[in-house]
Parts: sequence; structure tokens; C-alpha cells
Amino acid sequence: MYRSHTCGELRVEHIGRKVQLAGWVQRVRDLGAMSFIDLRDRYGITQLVTDENTPQTVTDIKEKLGREFVIQASGTVRERSSKNNNIPTGDVEIALTDIKILSTSSVPPFTIQDDTDGGDELRMKYRYLDLRRSAVRKNLELRARMAHSVRSYLTAHDFIEVETPVLIKSTPEGARDFVVPSRMNPGEFYALPQSPQIFKQLLMVAGFDKYFQIVKCFRDEDLRADRQPEFTQIDCEMSFVEQEDVLNTFEGLTRHVFKQVLNVEVGTFPRMPFSEAMERYGSDKPDIRFEMQLQELTNEVKGKGFPVFDSAEYIGGISAKGCAGYTRKQTDELTEWVKRPQIGSKGLVFVKYNEDGTFKSSVDKYYTQEDLQLWAEKLNAMPGDLMLILSGEKNQTTKALGELRINMGNRLGLRKKGSFEPLWVVDFPLLEWDEESQRFFAMHHPFTSPKPEDIPLLDSNPGTVRANAYDLVINGVEIGGGSVRIFDSELQAKMFDILGFTSEQAKAQFGFLMNAFKYGAPPHAGIAFGFDRLISLFAGIDSIRDVIAFPKNNSGRDVMNDSPAPVSQEQLKELNLKITLPEE
Repeated sequence: MYRSHTCGELRVEHIGRKVQLAGWVQRVRDLGAMSFIDLRDRYGITQLVTDENTPQTVTDIKEKLGREFVIQASGTVRERSSKNNNIPTGDVEIALTDIKILSTSSVPPFTIQDDTDGGDELRMKYRYLDLRRSAVRKNLELRARMAHSVRSYLTAHDFIEVETPVLIKSTPEGARDFVVPSRMNPGEFYALPQSPQIFKQLLMVAGFDKYFQIVKCFRDEDLRADRQPEFTQIDCEMSFVEQEDVLNTFEGLTRHVFKQVLNVEVGTFPRMPFSEAMERYGSDKPDIRFEMQLQELTNEVKGKGFPVFDSAEYIGGISAKGCAGYTRKQTDELTEWVKRPQIGSKGLVFVKYNEDGTFKSSVDKYYTQEDLQLWAEKLNAMPGDLMLILSGEKNQTTKALGELRINMGNRLGLRKKGSFEPLWVVDFPLLEWDEESQRFFAMHHPFTSPKPEDIPLLDSNPGTVRANAYDLVINGVEIGGGSVRIFDSELQAKMFDILGFTSEQAKAQFGFLMNAFKYGAPPHAGIAFGFDRLISLFAGIDSIRDVIAFPKNNSGRDVMNDSPAPVSQEQLKELNLKITLPEE
């Protein structure tokens, strides 16, 4: 056998035992009469020692070792004279009696340790080396534990795990599909699923009652830290349920995973309507770990001669605790920050509420101390606070204030890692209007049911209809979302009509689902959790790339295997495809 123990296993109770280890050489330290070799595997690091009692054959081989050589080592466990409290095996070492080089290694392009000297792109190019680092490996181990915890909970609650197809039909709604040409059906294409939505609804029609799948999904969209072209979700569907049944079941799943994986007891899961989230936090995924809520000031500030405010549809602000001492440089920095294209504000008004009770603002020319006192009361500001005010079109301004709130929360250390505040955001709009195409789009997807009491509004005022939909938000991150589904054929046909589908288009795209509904569809609802996002939340990191074994970069490329890449003309010919490259 190659090893009797792992490199993270040996303790003082093993002293005197003869053992065999195998792994990678982390480093070699030669101190003359003695040499030390740190041997690493997935489980940890063990120190190997050569001294005057070591056989010459071992010493000779030791001289040939380099970083990342793979070796097998035999010896006797003994107590270390200089203990290392930073590793579990730090009380013992192995006095070597034999050593074998199993595989040599070139000098790696970066150090294989937590504080590596490799940049992001270099580490992604050599991802198989990056995965040797304990900091990265632990994220993948966390991922495995979470998958096991999810499966154990859902299986215990009678969910059936079912695999759905990866080659499906392209649909026009939502993000862009990845398409796959069919060699056997020239001119026709499959799509990779953005989600198993239709298939899980068909499983409910089939009587499976409770379905789940930890499933790969694909979206050809612009990438960010929390997006990848291929990602994983916990996909679930249930029959004969209403919204509260789904929320209670998946609160239970969330509590279970937090307890099993992090040993954390999660608090209450408040429900917050979408309209309230936007009004109070400027976001449909609010971070409720800290206050600093948005307050409208429109009535308090208009009519004083300040043109920017007098012409604005909406004026609102936040109060940053203890920030009245901000310098001109700091307030200018905030002003430039809100002017960025991602935020889109034209400027920022600030008011310093001084410790002596006076006010100093960037609009003192237009507003008296009494006026600013009213602002402070509305924003719940106290002496020592800094009031920050934005104005403009309401939806854009509340969103900008929401982003500013998060920025200030980060600056003030209010978004502490390790604390978790979940909530359900409910009552989303069913539809959103697109000015460019002059039509409604489904805010979630075309199969989301309206709130029963809002169904009459579909004919008279569809833009005001609320969806029977819900998102799970933790610490300002959307972890999952779902809805009660439409299971009535007439209501589904009306929904397609509102979305601009002709009956022929609806039949061509979703006819098999509509046909299935003719044979007895139960009331059903579901949810999907972003598994990668959930893991990154547990790991306390911002980018989902760090919890995926082989991720893509921000351009959607795998720099390790250099994909996507061109294919041969022969392959294109077999697929009946001709590629025309855009002119440079």
C-alpha cells in the first residue's frame, strides 16, 4: 500500500508507531545536520525529518526533492521538540527510514499555499494547482457537505430526485440560450436549459408530488462575480401546495443546512412585500443586517428655489451614523461614486449634523437651519451623523440610494461576515413593461400565477397585477426564488396573450406543456436556490468562482483549457453550418 495514514491524521497517541505516508512536497528546509520536509495531501501537512540516524539512501534521495514532487515516505512517529500549534499534526513528526519519489514536478508557476503569490488569471490557467491550496480545496469540501445536507433533508421530506434533459428546446423568454446544432437534424438546434422549469411542472402533472434536483443550468449572459455561464441550482417543485407551504418547507431546508454545515441557528424569516423593499431599501434583495433605511423628502425640500430638487419627481435620503466628520475629499469621493454609470445619479447633496446641533450642507444657500432640522427628523439623524440625499426619477433614484446605502454599510463595517439575516420578499409585480418593444415581459417567467385577488386586473390594468412569487434573500444576496404556477389552461392562454404570443407561437413553444395540462394538472409551486451563491455565502466570499472547481473568467472563457475555441471545417460541414466572422 502507498500509505497507512494521511498527512492530517497523526497525533501524539501515534508516537512510536511505524507509518507510511504519501503526498506532495510542500517545502524542504535543510539545516545541515537535520532536514525537514513538509509533506502535504488533501487532509493536512506532516513534518518529515532526516538527521544523523537517517539511512544514507534516504539522505541521497532527499537531496533530489523539489517542491510538488510526489513521494512515499516511511518512518517512525516521534514527538516534535519544537511544536507547531498552527496545524493539527504539529505535536509530532516522522523520523524517516525510507523514501521513494513517485513523480517529479516542474517548478510551479506560483506557491501552493494560502498566501500564494499567483494572480487570478494565472491561478485559473493552472487551476489544478490552485485546487491543491487548502483555502480553495476547503470551498469544494464545503460544497460537497452542503450538497449532502440538501439531499438528506429533501429525501427525508419525501422529495424524489429526478434528472431532467440537458438538450432541450430553445425558448424566447429570459436570458439568451446556449444553442447546440443537431448533426442528425440539419438546420435544427437544441438549447442548454436555463432551468428545468417545464420538466419539473410536467413531473407534477405526472403525479410525482415532490421533485428535486441539484442541476446544472446555462445562461449566455454578461458575467459578474455572482454569475457564471454554467451554474448549479437546487431545483424543487411540489404539488397541492400554496405559497406558505413552500416558504415553510424551504425555511426548514435553510435552517437545516445552516445547522448541519455551519452549526448556526438562523433567526426568523420575515416576509416583506416587493413594494416595501424598494421603498425602504431601494432593492428587491435588501440587506437587513443594518438600518440606514431610505426616507422620502420630496414634500420637505421642494419649493425652496433649488432647481435640482424643484424639478425632481422624487427626493430621498439616508443617514450615515457618525459620519458628520467626513472631509471634503470624502464627500467628493461619494459624489463621484454616485455619478458612475452603474449608479446613474447626477449629483449628491450632503448635510453634516454637527455635534453642537448645527448643520452644514452643500445647499446652505437655499435651506435654513430649521429646514435642515426637518430633514434630520425625517431621516432619523442625530448629532454626528451625515445625511446623503439624491433626487430624480423615482425608480432610478431609490435604486441609486439603495446602492449608496450598501456602499456606506461596507465603509462603516455594518455588513459583518458570519451574521445571517434572511427574509422572504413577496408580492412581486407579475409583469414589467419594456418601452423599446412596447410590450409586457414576465418578471419571473410565463408560468407564474398572479395573486388570485388580482386576476380581474389582467384585463383592465395588467401592469398592477402582483405575482404569487417569492425570493429568499440572505444578507442582501438573492439565494433563491420561485412561484406558485399557473395550472389552469385558460389562465395560461391569457398570460401568453398579454406577453404578446400568438396562439400559434404559444403552441409551437409550449404546446406539450399545455397539452399535458388537459390531462389533470394539480395545483403546484416551486423554487430554485442558487447553489453556488449559497456556498459562497457560507464560505464568506464574494465571488462564486471560488466555490466552483473549474470556473470561467469574466469573459466566459476557461483559460485552463482555452475554451470556447474554433472547431474544424470538417465538424462544421457535418453540422451543416457555415461560420461568417464579423468584419474587424
